[in-house]
Amino acid sequence: MLAIKTLTDNLTVYKRNIRLMGDKFEISVVGNSPLLADEQIDIAIDEINRVEKLLSAFSDDSSINHINRNAGVAPVKADGETFRLINRALQISELTYGAFDITYLADNAFNENTAENASVETAKRTLPLASYKNIVLDTVKQTVFLKEKGMRIGFGANGKGYAADRAKYVLQMNGVSSGVINFGGDLLAWGLQPNLQPWTVADADITQLNRPFADLEISNLAFATSVNAEKYASISNKKFTNVFNPKKGFPVSGITSVSILSPTAEFADALATPILTIGVNAGLYMINQLNQVACVIIDDQNRVYPSKDIAL
Repeated sequence: MLAIKTLTDNLTVYKRNIRLMGDKFEISVVGNSPLLADEQIDIAIDEINRVEKLLSAFSDDSSINHINRNAGVAPVKADGETFRLINRALQISELTYGAFDITYLADNAFNENTAENASVETAKRTLPLASYKNIVLDTVKQTVFLKEKGMRIGFGANGKGYAADRAKYVLQMNGVSSGVINFGGDLLAWGLQPNLQPWTVADADITQLNRPFADLEISNLAFATSVNAEKYASISNKKFTNVFNPKKGFPVSGITSVSILSPTAEFADALATPILTIGVNAGLYMINQLNQVACVIIDDQNRVYPSKDIAL
């Protein structure tokens, strides 16, 4: 565990890097006891591992596995935590006009690795089957039903954010009044630094990595970024990224990156990528209607668009 010493009341930032949920996590807590900090970080790691098991589609005793196995067959009673997570996911799907969607097809060959061989007719036939609109929730019986056979749900888009929220919660319950959780490059912060200053992040233009364009305060907020610049496929001699338009089934271009500020990591994690497909104007309009949520968008011409609550 790495300790970063400060001069304020002997407080120190204790950090540990670990691989969880298939990604890099860095858990930082502020305190004055290395032994206590070590125990607290262990508790956070245990909670993240619990969430990973809860959301696993392969664990025999997970609600997700039971729901997926009964797709097109029968409703499945889910545990309360999973049911609430699915319910929130459906609300985000409605908010983003389906750009965020936890559903997929079990044998869906149309993905970023085979996009160049995909046909329009194949996309039209298969994509409507995997839709959040085909998830039926019964709030009284607490059941989840996937209407189409072969349909599945998964939490790759917001699971790590939810795990970070839960880790923060258990840390706070165990006396950690200040800390930061880095989950796959996204951040969740609470409290103040040992020098009593807010936690900040420098949001950078990915084309000029050493030149940040904004210092944003993220104390008691989550900060998540999606980048539309890594994996390309060629369709009709045009290059696209690995972000797909769920309405048409093909990759989209136009936005380079989206950074979201939100009170919860689950929401920030879920919202960043959909805005890549919604576009600048619709994305800004949507964010500007939400309380305590802000964003910074960079388009493919390197123009910067902040939401109304951010001054660059």
